[in-house]
Amino acid sequence: MGDRAGGMAGAARAARRRWDPRPPQAASRDEPLLRAADEPSEESLAARYSRMAGEQFEPRNVDVALRALDLGMGGAALLVLSPVIGSVAAVVRATSGKPVLYRGRRVGKAGRVFTMYKFRTLTPDAETRLGPYLGNELTKLTEAEITGVGRVLRATHLDELPQLINVVAGDMSMVGPRPIRPAFFEELCEQIPQYWQRLVVRPGMTGFAQMRLTREHSWAEKLAHDLEFIADRSVHLYFRVLIETVWRTLRSSLSSTRAD
Repeated sequence: MGDRAGGMAGAARAARRRWDPRPPQAASRDEPLLRAADEPSEESLAARYSRMAGEQFEPRNVDVALRALDLGMGGAALLVLSPVIGSVAAVVRATSGKPVLYRGRRVGKAGRVFTMYKFRTLTPDAETRLGPYLGNELTKLTEAEITGVGRVLRATHLDELPQLINVVAGDMSMVGPRPIRPAFFEELCEQIPQYWQRLVVRPGMTGFAQMRLTREHSWAEKLAHDLEFIADRSVHLYFRVLIETVWRTLRSSLSSTRAD
């Protein structure tokens, strides 16, 4: 535990040396970080971040290699798994109606807000009811909203498959910090100034924090693992996280099957 904590602290220090954790000075409590699309007169989150990033952050050559891997692996997975994706879509449509896909706004690389796709696992309009909640409270309230098919999809992680579309489109990566809703991004930036550092890379379908922690851990703890990946990101680390994700998903799916 001591070694891991030391590694996390070292990764955070390394990331801070590469990146100024302070949010843009233009943002304040009276000026929200995230602006609606119908407010073109205000500087957007992406514009503020890009301005700050242009002065303080230099992209790495490895980012080009990781994007190429995302395109190759994401595109191949989307093609190979298309029969599974089609079958799941049909089951969701038949058992719980429309919509088949959940579409949620998330904050991506450089603060760009995009639409993330997942198979719908909750009852219709659950997002409206659960929108104000986050963390442990959200986890508890979600239990009452999960559909029967949705519970199976979550246990097997099949609900995440439509995010391959986001990967190919360039909104997400196969590996990176999990994307977060805009409504909570500003709040977390105020609570944890270093939270801005997550915007250095694309959010991922899986990541260090997901492999090591649970929803019960604090956002600061999750951020430490995200910063570790950002500081040390490489092709080797990319594949290491993917392999561990596949292994844990298969083990979780087998456990769920046996339990049933």
